[in-house]
Amino acid sequence: MTFTISRRIGKFVFDRRVVLLLVLAGLLVAARSWLATHPEHNPWAPLDLNDPRGWATQQKLVALRDDVATCRAVLERSEVGFRALEPAGEGECRREDRTRLSGYPLSPDTPATTCPVAVAMELWKRDTLEPAAREIFGSEVARIEHLGAYSCRRMYGREDGPWSEHATANALDIAGFVLADGTHISVLSDWQGEGDKQRFLRAVRDGACGAFSTVLSPDYNAAHADHFHFDMDSRWTSVCR
Repeated sequence: MTFTISRRIGKFVFDRRVVLLLVLAGLLVAARSWLATHPEHNPWAPLDLNDPRGWATQQKLVALRDDVATCRAVLERSEVGFRALEPAGEGECRREDRTRLSGYPLSPDTPATTCPVAVAMELWKRDTLEPAAREIFGSEVARIEHLGAYSCRRMYGREDGPWSEHATANALDIAGFVLADGTHISVLSDWQGEGDKQRFLRAVRDGACGAFSTVLSPDYNAAHADHFHFDMDSRWTSVCR
């Protein structure tokens, strides 16, 4: 009798293992199916800017900072118009990655930036800038006024010290916005105080922190009193002030 019971217990344990393996296999198939329909959460799915932001989006954006070819493939996959320009400059101001967006509402022109900056600009416009304009003013964004991307200089124009991200056009300074209804919003004039313009500027500054490595505003220091500084520094952690 003892031998018979022992054999039954052994079979029971084996059956439990089989059931557990079947359950795990089912969960794996379900997970793969779910990830296939939610690529924004799938770290192995190619980044597409038309997908919503997900768990894996930030990791994919970080990976683009040192991979120009992959970054431009993201723009192509996402059907974002751009031109890949020839490298230019020398020394610390050598720009190997010169990517110019097409159809982006920058004014007075659309400067060439690094590809990661171009990708971040697209995400910021889609996820933050346009929704904020519609929610607060009920209007679309007609122009984004900027102060430039490329400037071969060290930080704050000093004679020594770290080179600015502007030295390789890995940054863009935003000074204001013009909406389709004619509303003009200036970082210099409208940052202080209360009201819709101030609320809009805070919203677009805060939203940029999810797309760019560095976001500096008038809250940072006097040097940024008239613009937002956006860049794609290669650090892993972001700076948002």
